[in-house]
Amino acid sequence: MTKKIMTKTFWITLLWKQNKHHKHGVFLHTMRVAWYSIKYKNFKMLPAALLHDIAKPFSAYQKEEDILVGEYSFTDHEEISYQIIKNWRFVSNYSKDLVRYHYLIRDIKKHKIKDPKRYAVKKKIWDALDTKMQTDLETFLLYDDLGKGQ
Repeated sequence: MTKKIMTKTFWITLLWKQNKHHKHGVFLHTMRVAWYSIKYKNFKMLPAALLHDIAKPFSAYQKEEDILVGEYSFTDHEEISYQIIKNWRFVSNYSKDLVRYHYLIRDIKKHKIKDPKRYAVKKKIWDALDTKMQTDLETFLLYDDLGKGQ
């Protein structure tokens, strides 16, 4: 991963550009998500807000259609983010779960028709979560969407 830091893609996605769904680079988007968790006094989500996209600059790549429009893709960035922080003792399991599953709701909706196999895997994960975590993931998704600045 250290080599990835020295790439143009790393710095472009960190500071300036992601894709049509995000107005800002990863850093500013992350600060905005953190700000919304503070604004709504949801302080327990603050660590996850700061860490949820930590892998994006490392996992950024361009598909052919991305190159045409100057955008980037971040497939499974949430799992890669989780893999980065999973052994960090100063981060709670709650925060690690929010990071790992923060895209789960969107992934389920996106793949219900498009990719039934992936949908089934993601739905099984969702169904295994307790209702409190499901509710918190819905709230976190709202902060994440607000952080996109659209």
